[in-house]
Amino acid sequence: MGAGRKTQTFTTPHPQDLVPYGANMRNLRKNHLGGVIFGCNKLTMEECLLKQLFGLPAAHFLHVKNISPGLPLFLFNYSDRKLHGIYEAASHGQMNINPYGWTTDGSEKTQFPAQVQIRVRLQCQPLLESQFKPIIVDNYYNQHHFWFELDHAQTSKLVSLLASVVVTPSTLVRQNTLKWRKNLQALPSDDRIEESEGLEPLTSEAKHVNHSSSNWDATVFFGSNNSFKHQKDVKEAEQVEQELIYMKLKELALKSNLKNEGQDLSLSGNVEDRAVSNELTLEDTDNPREQLGFEEKRGESPPSLSEQKSGESPCSLSVQKSGESPQSFSDNWAIIAKLVQEVEELKAFKAEQSMKIGYLEHKLEQAAMEIKHLKVCLKLESEPTPSMLESEPTPSMLESEPTPSMVHIDEKVAESCDLLPPDPNESMYLVGGYDGDSWLLALDAYYPYQDMIKSLRPMTSVRSYASVAQLNGDLYVIGGGNSHLWYDTVESYCPATDEWKLGPSLREKKGSLAAATTHNKIFAMGGGNGVDCFSDVEMLDLDVGRWIRTQSMLQKRFALAAVELNGVLYATGGYDGHSYLKSVDRFDPREHSWTKIASMDSNRGCHSLVVLNGKIYALGGFDGSAMVPSVEIYDPRLGSWMPGEPMNHCRGYSAAAVVKDAIYVIGGVKDGDSIAETVECYKEGQGWREMTTRAISQRCFMSAIAFSI
Repeated sequence: MGAGRKTQTFTTPHPQDLVPYGANMRNLRKNHLGGVIFGCNKLTMEECLLKQLFGLPAAHFLHVKNISPGLPLFLFNYSDRKLHGIYEAASHGQMNINPYGWTTDGSEKTQFPAQVQIRVRLQCQPLLESQFKPIIVDNYYNQHHFWFELDHAQTSKLVSLLASVVVTPSTLVRQNTLKWRKNLQALPSDDRIEESEGLEPLTSEAKHVNHSSSNWDATVFFGSNNSFKHQKDVKEAEQVEQELIYMKLKELALKSNLKNEGQDLSLSGNVEDRAVSNELTLEDTDNPREQLGFEEKRGESPPSLSEQKSGESPCSLSVQKSGESPQSFSDNWAIIAKLVQEVEELKAFKAEQSMKIGYLEHKLEQAAMEIKHLKVCLKLESEPTPSMLESEPTPSMLESEPTPSMVHIDEKVAESCDLLPPDPNESMYLVGGYDGDSWLLALDAYYPYQDMIKSLRPMTSVRSYASVAQLNGDLYVIGGGNSHLWYDTVESYCPATDEWKLGPSLREKKGSLAAATTHNKIFAMGGGNGVDCFSDVEMLDLDVGRWIRTQSMLQKRFALAAVELNGVLYATGGYDGHSYLKSVDRFDPREHSWTKIASMDSNRGCHSLVVLNGKIYALGGFDGSAMVPSVEIYDPRLGSWMPGEPMNHCRGYSAAAVVKDAIYVIGGVKDGDSIAETVECYKEGQGWREMTTRAISQRCFMSAIAFSI
């Protein structure tokens, strides 16, 4: 192991037992963290929103500390199991921003010290668990509990879903009206109101409204429950509400104007009064005060629009531009919603174009490097050395040591060769796995000839024990898990655009399965879910657009290995729930049946299988008692297995692929259950050699496949 590198050991090769971190968190790295869900109940939710502060128990600080300002946040209410949002972080995640938060009288320390300050990004209707669970289903580690860390894909889907049920200002008015009406049912008679002295209605609510426009959602859901004791104070509270509505309408109108002009949509809060002219009406009734359950005091009437002083709040739910006829608020909201949708479509189009431009720029850069290399080569060819100008080379000159000028030219040639971009056909993909510290969603291109690794766009979810296959130029990553859950999901990667997309899901959740492509279809074979081992085989037919169950293998096989050779599939070894196997099943799609062929000499599971020069190589694995370095070779022309030269190290759960007539075996679990960080290379006639590499670090439970165009 490299100096200072953390080593993770395992006591068993069974993946369902490998849980190196706590079950209450995913441990996403900071650059993979797309958002965080915080928890509350009906008693603590009010404080969360009024104080603009979210908190979790101290154990969650491992991911709360990765929160930066602007990160999307969500609030899950355990009492009704609804998800609220959309919020965003207004500070970095810290410990004890408020050491006494969510306590009754501040006499004891908080139970939720992992805290972050928040602000409202967009007020939306809460989501039922049945609505948001499909998006974060991979986070559920039992029926009712899930991890709070969200990756970027999950966050994006939650934001989109919540944005589709955004709360409009008219909805807020109706909610507040109903709330006030309910509170006013308990008011004393008019006579008693006239006799009572001034008491404070909705004092805390009004204070929070005036503090900041970002607090407005909290006052809608959590107002004071104190009784109203004077009509004047009721009017004052209503005035606060009207001012709040007016402020929001002005912001929305400004956003609408800015969207039409292609300007910045950020809300500055400094809206010119001349941008819109307003009048105050409540649409539900001609007399809003009668709707709220009380009458105007005798001799008083609400001021008309012309009588309002400059700076006073107008009294309207409609927005009217100067020179235009009045429009209802619903009409304006429809226009604004349409503009928002158009802006989002423009953003998506811009992102797509940027991605395409980036890809073309990459191609242009490669072409420029090749041109530069060719220019150097042409220049070197056209510039003879001084000795070449003086005389023709003699045999003695050819056998002599190179001159300094020759050495200088060789250095130029070597330097120019380094400028060439790596050939994709000399690479392999490394997918997911475990690096000793965390489970990975990484996709890397490994170039063994240059000892270089290039990080590509990561998957949308952490995957290990998955299988990979290539079809129509795209890479498919199938099933697998994250050490706690098994997946039925499938992702496909397009190298041309560096993009991932979700494919049709498997019929069952499974990991440690095998996959291979033949006759333009992908076959997913065997695997298990930590409880059962499977003999099932599923076939992905892109014309149908789903996985179809096809002929099962002759035995259950978990942690098997499979390859395609000459259009025929071979499934080897694995674990059947009782013992590790040496048997081999063969499937010919033309016959549509599995047949048993000659068995290997050794039991093997979690091994690798590759094809080199028309022969199948079974590499390493676990024989039921230990990891082994042995290699067996199957020649279909002879119909039998023969022993091959063993590898230098025992290893299983490694990744292997063939690149330019050489087998490369990367990482895996070594003898002694430590993670390997070495690469071994095999060529026919040359045997195995351990490569010196700086690109590969310790990694296991990953998948690999050679790149092919």
